[in-house]
Amino acid sequence: MSGAGERPERIPPHHDPACWGCGNNPEGLHLPLPTEEGIERYEATFSFRESHQAGPGLVHGGLVGAALDEACGLLATWHRFPAVTVRIFVRYRRPALINRELAVASWVTDSRGRRLRVEAELRDGPEIVAEARAFLHVQLEHFLASPEGRAAGEAWRRRLHSDGE
Repeated sequence: MSGAGERPERIPPHHDPACWGCGNNPEGLHLPLPTEEGIERYEATFSFRESHQAGPGLVHGGLVGAALDEACGLLATWHRFPAVTVRIFVRYRRPALINRELAVASWVTDSRGRRLRVEAELRDGPEIVAEARAFLHVQLEHFLASPEGRAAGEAWRRRLHSDGE
């Protein structure tokens, strides 16, 4: 923690390594992390696998929504760390197919105070599969609500203090 008059400690944008969307979770999507801070747009390609299936050959709709949420969250986190989705609206246009390369993109449409608005789309070639509008808040407290989050926060605190010694 910083004292009065000191600069607050800076934690760079990051996601948990176990994250289903961008981490090393074996069932996850493994979306790449952005490479720079302050970005306004995020793009990636990936494929859903058999373990993401609902009907034969079709991706479960909840996982399509989760992929859009992840693209919005990655963008928001690297736009202004930390960020959390508070509301998301998903419009499904056509089924997403497993084992097919898909493109996901998200972009900031509004940024005021602690509030961010991000839109996203999932494409199969030129066809839009699904699109989303997400509303996010920049709030560290959300990530400290679980024992795991508090442990991660404490690990960052120790890391920051040991770097200064």
